[in-house]
Amino acid sequence: MKVYFSVDIEGVTGLTHWDEATQSHADYPQFQRQMTAEVVAACQGALAAGADEIWIKDAHATGRNILAGELPPEARLIRGWSGSPMSMVQELDDSFDAIGFIGYHSAAASGGNPLAHTMSSSKIAEMRLNGDRMSEFMLHGYAARLHGVPTVFLSGDEWICAHARTLVPAIETVAVKTGVGDSVISLQPDLALSRIREGVKHALSGHLQDCLFPARDRYRIEIRFTTATRAYRASFYPGAIPVDDVTLGFEHTDYFEILRFVHFVL
Repeated sequence: MKVYFSVDIEGVTGLTHWDEATQSHADYPQFQRQMTAEVVAACQGALAAGADEIWIKDAHATGRNILAGELPPEARLIRGWSGSPMSMVQELDDSFDAIGFIGYHSAAASGGNPLAHTMSSSKIAEMRLNGDRMSEFMLHGYAARLHGVPTVFLSGDEWICAHARTLVPAIETVAVKTGVGDSVISLQPDLALSRIREGVKHALSGHLQDCLFPARDRYRIEIRFTTATRAYRASFYPGAIPVDDVTLGFEHTDYFEILRFVHFVL
């Protein structure tokens, strides 16, 4: 079984402030280790369920966070950014049996995490897909659907876990923390690792095809930018539809074109 994990940091256990997610800050190493530990726990769960090949995308900031020496020998780690519109699921294709998301977080314009955002906290105020608020999980879960890869697992804050279950009811989720205003209430880190390990094992032992994102005939994305000047610049993308001074829409039947739009207007 070939498994893919996309790993972010804002949804890992305990992380509360942007300082803790920033490599240049003194608080960062503690949460770099927790990010690494959570993906290691996910790998252990996958191996226990029969995986023999695991690909991991380091999907936070520079893409150079996970401590590679901690990973099992079955793992391949994707560091940095290729520039592909697949972004946080780079190299995912139809050769994979399943994908899981580790350390994911609430969407921009939601209150589930003090660090809630979608792709860029400085550029994007909110994204919506077919009228629904879009998270990074949603953006990339539909990318997995393009290749027929089931989305079987997610860990992160309580909001993103609930959001995931509305999209894929059969998905296994582990909420490691709950956001309350500018604070978080978190599990003890070792308990979070245990739940992630067992959650991944259980998810990969079930009916994987039950966890495909739903197919849609057409996709309409709307991006509300943080400034009108950003929206104006992005409005020159072919097919962009101005909605108001700070919001652009774009529609297509091919979801890859949605990914391409997001890639080029950010």
